[in-house]
Amino acid sequence: MSTGVKEQKKKNFALTAVLLSLCIFQNTQSYQSIMRAVPTWIDKVHDRDKVEQCIYDLAFKPDGTQLIVAAGNRVLVYDTADGTLIQPLKGHKDTVYCVAYAKDGKRFASGSADKSIIIWTSKLEGILKYTHNDSIQCVAYNPVTHQLASCSSGDFGLWSPEQKSVSKHKVSSKVTCCGWTNDGQYLALGMMSGVVSIRNKSGEEKVKIERPGGSSSPIWSIAWNPSKDEHNDILAVADWGQKLSFYQLSGKQIGKDRHLNFDPCCVSFFSRGEYIVMGGSDKQASLYTKDGVRLGTIGEQNSWVWTCRVKPDSNYVVLGCQDGTIAFFQLIFSTVHGLYKDRYAYRDSMTDVIVQHLITEQKVRIKCRELVKKIAIYRSRLAIQLPEKILVYELYSDDSSDMHYRVKEKICRRFECNLLVVCSQHIILCQEKRLQCLSFTAVKEKEWLMESLIRYIKVIGGPAGREGLLVGLKNGAILKIFVDNPFAITLLKQNTSVRCLDMSISRSKLAVVDEHNTCLVYDIHTKELLFQEPNANSVAWNTQCEEMLCFSGSGYLNIKASNFPVHQQKLHGFVVGYNGSKIFCLHVYSMAAVEVPQSAPMYQYLERGMFQEAYQIACLGVTENDWRDLATEALEGLDFHTAKKAFIRVRDLRYLELISSIEERKKRGENDSELFLADVYAYQGKFHEAAKLYKRTGHDSRALSMYTDLRMFEYAKDFLQSTDPKNTKLLMKKQADWAKNSKEPRAAADMYLSAGEHMKAIEIIGENGWLDMLIDLARKLDKAEREPLSRCAMLFKKLNHHGYAAEIYNKMGDLKALVKLHVEARQWDEAFSLVEKQTQFRNDVYVSYAQWLAENDCFEDAQKAFHKAGRQAEAVKVLEQLTHNAVVESRFNDASYYYWMLSMQCLGIARDSKEIKDEMLKKFYSFQHLAELYHVYHSIHRYMSEPFSSHMPEILFNISRFLFHNLTKDVPVGISKVDTLYALAKQSKVLGAYKVARHAFEKLQGLKIPARYQDSMELSCLTVRSKPYHDSEDLIPMCYRCSTNNPLLNNQGNSCINCRQPFIYSASSYEVLPLVEFYLEEDISDEEAVSLIDLEVPRVGGKAASWQEMSSGESQCLKLDDRIEDPEDDPFTAKLSFEQGGRAFVPVVVSRAVLRSMSRRDVLIKRWPKPLSWQYYRSLLPDVSITMCPSCFQIFHSEDYELLVLQHNCCPYCRRPIDESN
Repeated sequence: MSTGVKEQKKKNFALTAVLLSLCIFQNTQSYQSIMRAVPTWIDKVHDRDKVEQCIYDLAFKPDGTQLIVAAGNRVLVYDTADGTLIQPLKGHKDTVYCVAYAKDGKRFASGSADKSIIIWTSKLEGILKYTHNDSIQCVAYNPVTHQLASCSSGDFGLWSPEQKSVSKHKVSSKVTCCGWTNDGQYLALGMMSGVVSIRNKSGEEKVKIERPGGSSSPIWSIAWNPSKDEHNDILAVADWGQKLSFYQLSGKQIGKDRHLNFDPCCVSFFSRGEYIVMGGSDKQASLYTKDGVRLGTIGEQNSWVWTCRVKPDSNYVVLGCQDGTIAFFQLIFSTVHGLYKDRYAYRDSMTDVIVQHLITEQKVRIKCRELVKKIAIYRSRLAIQLPEKILVYELYSDDSSDMHYRVKEKICRRFECNLLVVCSQHIILCQEKRLQCLSFTAVKEKEWLMESLIRYIKVIGGPAGREGLLVGLKNGAILKIFVDNPFAITLLKQNTSVRCLDMSISRSKLAVVDEHNTCLVYDIHTKELLFQEPNANSVAWNTQCEEMLCFSGSGYLNIKASNFPVHQQKLHGFVVGYNGSKIFCLHVYSMAAVEVPQSAPMYQYLERGMFQEAYQIACLGVTENDWRDLATEALEGLDFHTAKKAFIRVRDLRYLELISSIEERKKRGENDSELFLADVYAYQGKFHEAAKLYKRTGHDSRALSMYTDLRMFEYAKDFLQSTDPKNTKLLMKKQADWAKNSKEPRAAADMYLSAGEHMKAIEIIGENGWLDMLIDLARKLDKAEREPLSRCAMLFKKLNHHGYAAEIYNKMGDLKALVKLHVEARQWDEAFSLVEKQTQFRNDVYVSYAQWLAENDCFEDAQKAFHKAGRQAEAVKVLEQLTHNAVVESRFNDASYYYWMLSMQCLGIARDSKEIKDEMLKKFYSFQHLAELYHVYHSIHRYMSEPFSSHMPEILFNISRFLFHNLTKDVPVGISKVDTLYALAKQSKVLGAYKVARHAFEKLQGLKIPARYQDSMELSCLTVRSKPYHDSEDLIPMCYRCSTNNPLLNNQGNSCINCRQPFIYSASSYEVLPLVEFYLEEDISDEEAVSLIDLEVPRVGGKAASWQEMSSGESQCLKLDDRIEDPEDDPFTAKLSFEQGGRAFVPVVVSRAVLRSMSRRDVLIKRWPKPLSWQYYRSLLPDVSITMCPSCFQIFHSEDYELLVLQHNCCPYCRRPIDESN
């Protein structure tokens, strides 16, 4: 070993520290250094006779802990940490030419001139040996399958642990080197003939690369690029034609050949493939890029370098030389970089420049394809120094986020300088004490010579072409230089050397870090030292805040605001920039933008009540909690402007509303700061402090409102103490409101009652259905409190307790509401009872009752109720609808009844309203007529639609004949003329009235016959023609006035063809009754006529009685004297006589004498109400018993009437109950 390991490490550390301290830069200042190779350990191999042993090959164990060396006929194993020889391995009898370690680290192989291959374990034990026919030139392990390729002068062999034999393949030329692809699929062989043969795992040749030089340029070393980022397998080939070339797996060359000017003996890639190490006849090892650009010398030696290898995953390189030297170097790649504000440019892979935007994290790569020596950046300019030129780039646009650079100028000259600075139109070269200003065309415009070494330089801005430079010297002088001014300006001079400088944004303060790691801050104008801080290695002013700077040192970041104490936090690296809340930190070789909350300085300002300054600091970047603290402190300090801006940042609308309201109040002239502060405390939850301030400012009500709104009723009571009872009542009301909102309704109701808020208490009681509580409250309320009582009544109605509601209305004396209650509850009996006493509500009750009946399909009762209520129009409307429905539904008996009721309604209207009397009377007669027709048609309809009939044929015959005579004009809706004629024809045929039957059938021929009648009607029509063409004499009706026999089908209708006297029909059988209508003389009133009839004066010369009493032994009997009296003795009979054959009807008009002669039993009177006149009828056959309904005035045979009344318990026509009084 040439040097001790520990001594060497100390030197390395010291050198690195110096470099790092020099590499601190601000904005465009930078310090650049080329790669350095630091020897770690060196050894020289001799044999026993002290003869130097050539080192032909080296191999690292995959974990990098051991180095395998081919030296002489031995294999040496070294510890890579300190170069200690672990063990020499003996097994070969001749020179060992090659060694290789398996990727899994379990075994390694060595090949020798003795034609043998030895497989060794990681424990340094030989386990296998096999041979070739010639000396072994090279060996290589497959990185995936661990298959071993061993090459000799005439063949190559493939061996794997699984195989017992070695498969060998002949070659046409000596194999000098070999290597597997990264995926282990192909093996490349470099040959003495200048050919590269690429074989698969089976040994078959797939690609053959023939080099132009042929055998005059033997291939001496090959290596595959191990990078995983490359898309293709790339093979580096070095030949003794002094060329370095690159090929793809397909055999296609990449780029041009690189001329080396020496014979290469070895090529080795770094583990990630970014660099190549190469050595040979130039007696040194050199570093190249992966593309073959030479970067520098690693180590110069005294003999050929036969082999060189890179330690896995590290920057350590080992060399093996002809004279037996083994040299182990550490490569230190110093960072070449520059910074301007948020743009950071640095060297990558030695030949590329990457420009990084520290805020947006955007990156752009500029490929220079030469060694980058120095970098400078300023605004839109970027300067890159290469070995033979300087390239000046500019941005495409002025956009702050633009990252596209283009070449502006090329300065094709070689420069030697320590520092490089670029301005808008110049470059500045620093050479120890000298500064040179050159234009982009390489013209030297200015030169400044300093009195001491330049330790620091930076561009501090200015107009284009007139920028200012800040320069720090080793002797402590700090200068300002303008590029257009040949004279330097001394800002100040201190006793210690300058390490770092920065100027504040307003250029009024200067921060300096000296060689004693002290940060000193000066006022530039007065040269006064403002303050100083220890433990600093770099310093930077905040570019957005005049009063803030930061400095780093001893693993800490220090932030200082104004004259406040320094705030510290841990940070590794060097501060090189401070923009807002971002601190740009250089750590080892990387630059990072660290977000540092400016909380500490902000709180320092807050402690002193400097809210505006604290806000400026917060704008640089603090956490949301810090913003909230700033807003709160400013608000409590009554700095509403700052508080408002801070609350806007945290989007706190609640406090913004408070500030807005305070500002409005201030505009209105309010200026009580304590009151404003009380509002602030209330918003912040400091309620007791707020209450004290409210009380002090005389706003007790606000304090009370605050406590009650917050449900702090106990505090409110304590606050009130013995104040106005009104406030106590108000407090109870608010407490009740809170209880209600807190889902405690019963407590709320009790509190409302205590506070006298009856309505609110009633609402809560009603919502929860507390009936007992509501009853007690209603009974306690005074009748003068009408609104609460009315609400109680409404709730009782809602709870279906109408009795309690009625009790309240009685208590209030509100009869109208009571009537409405009974009506809404359908308590009609109570309503009718009330109406009897209070008739003014009759209309309200009966109308509602009628509407309710109609809604429940009780239309008849509804009609009556409307009638009782005096709502005749509604009553008629209901009846009309009922009638229409009955006709449509073929309920003709109901239709008859409804028409009769309609007629009586019209008669009532005619009596009450003289204006429409004539119209109503007309309707009366029309409805009476329709009622009779539908009454008759009901029987015919049932006969035609039902299989059986309860009527005798004679009755059906009379009915159909009566109806036929009344259907001569318009046929009412629902009545079928076909059914009428067909019924008449059938009954006529049955009773022997064949003439009538044939006439009916003939009439039917002209009508549309339903299909169900067609066949039977045609058959009946045919059969009736076989009968004699006359009617049975028993059926012929006789006029009781003139004793004329009338035909069955009468062209006069239902009147006598002789005297025109209308026939009076029985309303059940429709036989002609022996009744004749007579009329009174004009001067006789109805009352007088009735009194005259009731007199029953005995007739002159007549018999006293019709009955004769006869005695015979024990029995007595009455004998009816049935002798016919002389008609001439009866004055009425004389009135019946008239001139026969007259066309006009002559009614019977009687005088008082005739009336006195009549018997009351023989006279029937239809006592129509006004405005109608009464109608008088006299029976000409007193023995025939006739009955008239006192309601509808329909006339019946007494027997028929009694039978129908027994069946229906009412009149069959008007449905008057039999027990109803007339």
